[in-house]
Amino acid sequence: MTRIDFYHLQKNSVEQVLPKLLEKAYVSGNKVLVKIGNEARVEFLNTALWTYEDKSFLPHGSGRDGNAELQPIWLTAGEDNPNGATMLFLVDGARVDIEKLQDFSRVFNLFDGGSDESLVQARDFWKQIKTSGGECFYWQQDEAGRWQQKA
Repeated sequence: MTRIDFYHLQKNSVEQVLPKLLEKAYVSGNKVLVKIGNEARVEFLNTALWTYEDKSFLPHGSGRDGNAELQPIWLTAGEDNPNGATMLFLVDGARVDIEKLQDFSRVFNLFDGGSDESLVQARDFWKQIKTSGGECFYWQQDEAGRWQQKA
């Protein structure tokens, strides 16, 4: 079964955390699909990824940009995987069917610790994965904002 990492955002926003995680995924040579809760946020994050740091370059695109098959990182609110990604990031409440998890070698679920709705959704997703025999890992930020794996 696919490895699923849950990132409990407490100190930083998706806009701060996602680029750093995507940098690591990009350097690994894997193609990435970022599934986002709604289309408006797709374009917001698409723009944010171009401007999050002055000296950074993170090649990516969305439906507005086209050429999905050429993009190492693809942002969408849809169900498709047009760039053939092997890594999946779920943000802003995006959901995926448990059966589709096997299409990816790794899944990252980023959720807002300040939102009761996000917490409930993350817990439900965790339970579904565990019930189906999946491998889950939970990461939480410490006081300094560093990621700590929790049991």
